Amino acid sequence: MSHSLKIVTAKRAGFCFGVKRAVDMAFDAAHKNGKNCCDVYTLGPIIHNPQVIEQLKSEGVLPTEDIDNPKIKTIIIRTHGVPQEISEKLDDKGYKVVDATCPFVKKAQQYAKLLKDDGYQVIIIGDRDHPEVKGLMSYAGEDVVVVNKDDSLPGLKSRVGIVIQTTQPLSVLKRFISDAVEQVKELKVFNTICNSTALRLKETKEMAKEADVMIVVGGKNSANTTQLARLCMSMSIPTYHIETADEIRDEWFPDAGKVGITAGASTPDWIIKDVEKRIRDIGGEG
Repeated sequence: MSHSLKIVTAKRAGFCFGVKRAVDMAFDAAHKNGKNCCDVYTLGPIIHNPQVIEQLKSEGVLPTEDIDNPKIKTIIIRTHGVPQEISEKLDDKGYKVVDATCPFVKKAQQYAKLLKDDGYQVIIIGDRDHPEVKGLMSYAGEDVVVVNKDDSLPGLKSRVGIVIQTTQPLSVLKRFISDAVEQVKELKVFNTICNSTALRLKETKEMAKEADVMIVVGGKNSANTTQLARLCMSMSIPTYHIETADEIRDEWFPDAGKVGITAGASTPDWIIKDVEKRIRDIGGEG
């Protein structure tokens, strides 16, 4: 490559507070247990990053979807939380439970329950199939309504409360508040968006304005990483969503002067460093 690339990495790229806390708790549980014992499990993948899951497996922490697994002694609840009934079942089984639910998700669960207990119909804004939203629904009562960004609100009761999946953008919350106000008598809103997500999106947007190519690093199954990739694409910047440095191709940077790197909340630092190194090897500096 004849020219050099300037590499700029987002300051907020990588682990958010909730993910770092959960991963630390999982490694801590593994070490207390003694490596390679197979009785520490996470209920589902602890975060949406396949490389971190593999690292934990090598320390003897395995993901499981089966809470009746006879090998379980210690079970770790992942960052996204679990439905209330699962939480109760885990307690009944007498497992040692390590609750690594992100504190922001926990707060959203408490607000959903509070609204239900106060007689409000609860609207959850988010992806119905996402584990965080499944958990929230269990606290929100029988008449809960789940809407995703492109949905319209159905007919609602007169008293409505709103909570939102922690990784959703503020613009989506504003739209649903505005739609709800038109048809309800009383509206109570808890803005449960995690600040880290909003700040990461803002920083990525500023970076993409200056960059010729954007590299978005993180699990393909990570909601907030996919959101970052979509944002960059919407700005008509050549954007590549990758999980590891091995996916990077020289031909992505033929005329690029500046490459921006951003990463989702569940992407560990070592993967971001690998990506920086790979681009430097192609001809990058910074």
